[in-house]
Parts: sequence; C-alpha cells; structure tokens
Amino acid sequence: MRRALVWCALFGLVVAGCSSATATSAPYPAATDNYNHRPTAAATFAPAATPYSWSTPLVVGTSAAVQFPNVGVNPYIDTTVDGDSTFGLDVDTASYTVARKYVSDGNRPDQASVRVEEWVNYFDQGYAAPESGAFAIHVDGGPTPFLSQSETLLRIGVKAHETSASRRPSAALTLVIDVSGSMGDNDKLEMVKSSLRLLVDELRSDDRVGIVVFTSDARVVLEPTPGSDREAILSAIGKLQPEANTNAEAGLRLGYQMAHEQFLEGGINRVVIATDGVANTGNVDATAILETAGAGATSGIQLVAVGVGMGQYNDALLEQLADKGDGFYAYVDTLDEARRIFVDELTTTLDTVAIDAKAQVHFNSEAVAGYRLIGYEDRGLPDSSFRSPTAEGGAIGAGHSVTALYAVVLRSELQSNALLATVNLRWTDPQTTRASEIAKDLYLGDLNSSFMAADSHFKLDSLVAATAEVLRNSPWIPGYRIADVRSEAAQLTLQLPETADTRDFLNMLDQMSRLD
Repeated sequence: MRRALVWCALFGLVVAGCSSATATSAPYPAATDNYNHRPTAAATFAPAATPYSWSTPLVVGTSAAVQFPNVGVNPYIDTTVDGDSTFGLDVDTASYTVARKYVSDGNRPDQASVRVEEWVNYFDQGYAAPESGAFAIHVDGGPTPFLSQSETLLRIGVKAHETSASRRPSAALTLVIDVSGSMGDNDKLEMVKSSLRLLVDELRSDDRVGIVVFTSDARVVLEPTPGSDREAILSAIGKLQPEANTNAEAGLRLGYQMAHEQFLEGGINRVVIATDGVANTGNVDATAILETAGAGATSGIQLVAVGVGMGQYNDALLEQLADKGDGFYAYVDTLDEARRIFVDELTTTLDTVAIDAKAQVHFNSEAVAGYRLIGYEDRGLPDSSFRSPTAEGGAIGAGHSVTALYAVVLRSELQSNALLATVNLRWTDPQTTRASEIAKDLYLGDLNSSFMAADSHFKLDSLVAATAEVLRNSPWIPGYRIADVRSEAAQLTLQLPETADTRDFLNMLDQMSRLD
C-alpha cells in the first residue's frame, strides 16, 4: 500500500490517471533481477478513473529558448478496471533527431523533448507488408534486460502496403517557408533550402509546387509550377533570405489558400511548413492557427511540419500542428536526414494511405494483470472514441510501419494458447473517406522465451525505448543510466539489425555515455 502511494506521488502531478486513483492493496509481484542487472521498479496497480492522462492540458517545458510539450509518463493500469488501451497512431520521428542534434552539439537531450514512440518509430522494424489490404498487424514480445522479472515487453506493429514512386498519384505541394530573422541563426534557412532542393530533384513532371514565405506577414514567391520546371522552382528557393518577425499563422493561412486553389482531386495534396517554430506575431496556438488557415479533416490536405535548428526552437508548436493537421512532424538535423525524408522515403512521405488511424488493444484480464503503454502520452484517446469519426488519429504513408510497446504483468500458470490481447486497428481511407477495421489476437505462444531468442528488431526497440526512458527520467526504470544501456548494447552489437541507423544509434549512446 505504501509503495503504491509513493509511486503515485512520483508522477501524480503529470499523470492525471495516477493522481485521481486510489492505490490498491494488491501490488504486482516484487521486482527481481532476471538478467544480472539492477532491478527496476515493481509495477503497482494504478487504476485510473477517467479522465486519463491524455485529458490533462499540455505543460510546455522549456530549455533556454527551446519549448517542448511535457506530457508526463503513462501509469500502469489494472485490467480488471480498464482492459482497453486506445490511442492514435504516431508516425512522427522528430523527437529522435532533435535528441541527436543535442548530442552532436555536446549536450544531453532535454528530458521534455523525449517522446518514446518517436524514438522507436524512427527505426525500420522489418515487418512484412500485407499480402492484401491496406495494413498488416504484427505482434511479438518477451522479457528484456530493462524490465523486472514480473514484467514482459509486448511489441505491436502495423505495416502499410507498399507502392512504387512511379505508381503514386500526382502531387500538389505548397511549401510554406519561414524566412524570419531567427532562421538566419546557425544556417537554419540554408538547411531548409538544401533540403528542398533534394525534394525538387525527386518531383515528376505531373507534380506541382507553389511556395509561400512568411515573416511579419506572408507572400507568394512562386505560383503553382509543374515539377518539370525545375529551374523556376530552384531559382525561387535560392532567393530566400532571412527577414524580420515570425507570423506562422499568416504563412499557413496563405499556404492553405494556395493548396485549395491547386487542389488535385484523387491526388496528393500537401502543405509543407519548414520552420524553427518560433512564432512571435499573430496566433501562436496550433488549433487556432489551423482553424483560421482553413485546415481540417474535411479539407483533404495534410500538413507536414519540418523543423530545423535549435537555439530558438518551438517543438511543441510543430508537434501539435502536424498532429492536428492530419500529417507528420520530422526534424532535420543533417543533410543526410533531409535525404532520408525527401529522397529515400519520398513515396512514404507523400502517399498517405490512411488518416485518423487508431489502435485499441483489449487485454484479457484473465491472462494480463496490468499494462503500461510506453510512450504515446499525448496520443491517448478515451476508449469510447475508437469508432468515433471525429476522434483524431494519425496519418500513415505507403510502406510505413508504426510500433507500440507495452510493459505488462502476466498472471501465473498460463498455457501457451492463452489469449493475452486483441489488437484492433481502425483508419479512414483519405480518397474514399470510408472507415475500415482489422484485428489480430496475441497469444502467450507468440512471445519469446528469452531476450536472446528475440528478433533483432525487438532487441533494438528494447534498447531504444530504454534509452528514451532513462533520458526522460521515467519512474518505471529508476537507477538506470545511459552507461547501463550502452553496456547492454555492447553485448548485442552482432545481434542488432545491420543498418546505418543502428550504427548511428550506438554511436549516439557512446557520446551520451561520455557526456554523463
């Protein structure tokens, strides 16, 4: 009883579910060390009455002039109180590249900048594409070195159908570029221009591009132009220079006006805003900005938010703009990252196959005592809204994968055919506006018997999530340091996916270990 109250006190201020709950007298089994690492916190029942943590207003954390949304840490939920976990899928990756920028500059990432799901979803998961239909659901799990013996890590993945660049629909892109004075700091605008040049090189002749810039106000610098006229597009980009204040509202209002004017029926319609997010003129609230700009679920236009720079940077605004604009949020810290987004993943970036994608995981209370969704704190939805047409989900591009991780406590003496959970996925087709739904069951037999026997991507996800949890000071893994994660990673190097992204992550772990 006392232990449960202590844990609620630790994060009750930021997790509404825990602060509004009463601790029970039935704690989960005490944590023990099953991998010769220091034990983690014993999970305790924290039954949360609605409203849950996601109904708590965002608290913006700041580091110097950098602003991040601090959304807390999800509690453990007793399955006999609430066996359903519902959230909007998230394909954003900015949190990971923001952290990488911090580390490359010789700093430890701001804990408020760390969103675990964006770290995990930065990495390819190796999921097979669906044999038919829009999506395939993948499930697995098992023990990891970063959870206690009483806990198991579940991995739930979604993979969208793939398509080739030649088969994607024509695109109408409206580029909304921040040319305020702050974009002159640390060559932010030059990074944007270099990134957009990469995008232009990938355009087809049947694509169209228009450019709007914003400073104290907004203006058009390039009317919608065919992708075949590369010279005109590149010339307009090359002439961009930093000017005065930042009126993101004016830029998006004019940008959406252009996007509506060049709207392609049956095509890809995007507004791409590139900025450091430091709005200081006009509306600075994401919802208000998009309402005045004419955005919305019925507009058929998705918003892509591309962040650059640090020093002065508003992560909170960009993350919310992308969320409410039915798009995604990426942060460009290097030209290689720009190439990954605008060249390597161009089809995924542009060709959206689903909007308002939501997941609802129903846990079998006879097999699972409690669960904790790792990340997605600002994507949570009331269970009753899963099939609601007005509930906001995420947008998913062709070939894209999305992963959610759960820490769970299983009941004892389960058979291999014991049903642990049912994963439900629901989304809306952006072309037909029809909603679809699929489901997949997860059984005890789907889990790995040991961490070493797990899939290489599962091992990487475990390391990435543990790193993010340490950086954001999660109360569920107290006492761990980055050096502990790096030590475990050193033993797994040959068992992780052999990719440039994996090597980059391990190098970042090395750098953070030295910083600590």
